[in-house]
Amino acid sequence: MAQDATWINRANAIDLDDGTQEKSGDNGGITPQQFAAASAALVGKNPKVLVGMSGGVDSSVAAALLVEQGFRVVGAYMKNWTLDVPGMQCPWAEDLAYAKRTAVKLGIDLRVYDFQEAYKHDVVDYLVREYEAGRTPNPDVMCNQHVKFGLFLQTALEEGFDYVATGHYARRPAVSPQGYQSTFLTDVGSPGPQLMRAIDEHKDQTYFLYRMGGKALSRALFPLGGHTKDQVRAMAAERALPAANRPDSQGICFIGEAPIQDFLRMYVDPKPGKIIDADTRETVGAHDGALFYTIGQRKGLGVGGGQPYYVVGKDMGANVVYVSHDAQAQDLQASELALEDCTWLSGESPAPGDYFVRTRHTGQLVLARFDPQGEANGHVRFGVPQERVASGQSVVIYDGEVCLGGGIVR
Repeated sequence: MAQDATWINRANAIDLDDGTQEKSGDNGGITPQQFAAASAALVGKNPKVLVGMSGGVDSSVAAALLVEQGFRVVGAYMKNWTLDVPGMQCPWAEDLAYAKRTAVKLGIDLRVYDFQEAYKHDVVDYLVREYEAGRTPNPDVMCNQHVKFGLFLQTALEEGFDYVATGHYARRPAVSPQGYQSTFLTDVGSPGPQLMRAIDEHKDQTYFLYRMGGKALSRALFPLGGHTKDQVRAMAAERALPAANRPDSQGICFIGEAPIQDFLRMYVDPKPGKIIDADTRETVGAHDGALFYTIGQRKGLGVGGGQPYYVVGKDMGANVVYVSHDAQAQDLQASELALEDCTWLSGESPAPGDYFVRTRHTGQLVLARFDPQGEANGHVRFGVPQERVASGQSVVIYDGEVCLGGGIVR
């Protein structure tokens, strides 16, 4: 069922009452019939795009470029999270105000969607469950899979849009559908749409997009993939967009710069336990829950004096955290990883072979051997051991510039 939305008309966007007209709905899959209908709708017209507008500079410039390319553009603000967390006030109202002002500047309508129920279920609850299991999840990956390119895309197709667009730094091959000239599109008839790394390697966000799926990719536009962050800032200034000088958001999407431990304490009761030196087996400190710590963590251990300690292991059953002074400890090095819950943008796992691999968003691309183990599992072997890779993290596989997909460390 499509989400009902608050309509913000371009003429009165600033004056709209934000809090009364939004509804939330159930999450759901995108059916082949929806994709077939969307593909047929492209014939003989300029594509209609629903662009996610967060109020930041990236999504603002993405919307502006789409308008300038001749798309029929409508903006969308996704109201995913509104609760404050310890140490940080949720900026959703300020974000929405910037999105409104940008829509007015660009002369487009803006819709507001309340996805809080789905976001809580698919992203926040997932994060808490994973930490309770002693793992280190990436909620931004799940947000893209289930919300931005799941529920949001489903809603857009049901409301008659041909594409959704976001301000992510990622690329798709530039082939025009039905003769329509655009630098952002891939031919709807070509098999296997490809997700490619952004020109700006420092800002590349394909790591967060690897689970979006091929069907979603065929209906997604990434206008910023061919630009650097500095160029995007310059384009925003040239167009006098409201967010041109607005700082980028930092940290996990709904937590910001607040410590993850403080957020988890909103949902998990403290459980005191020991911090043990893995080398001497001596108790060197205490903690209030092993789940609050991650492999490789150095700060916030509360173990003072002398050389710094690093978390090298956790025993969730005994509620014990193991630490070591050795930053190169064997437990911090991974020469191979077992992956589960793998997903591939082509729908099929890649053939065994050597690929580039990334174990964290800003991590270096390294050459590794990948061997699929069925469609849902895989094994990665590194030529050079990788540091501080924790269970629950995502490992993403690349063939050159093309993101193939990936899986979650077992």
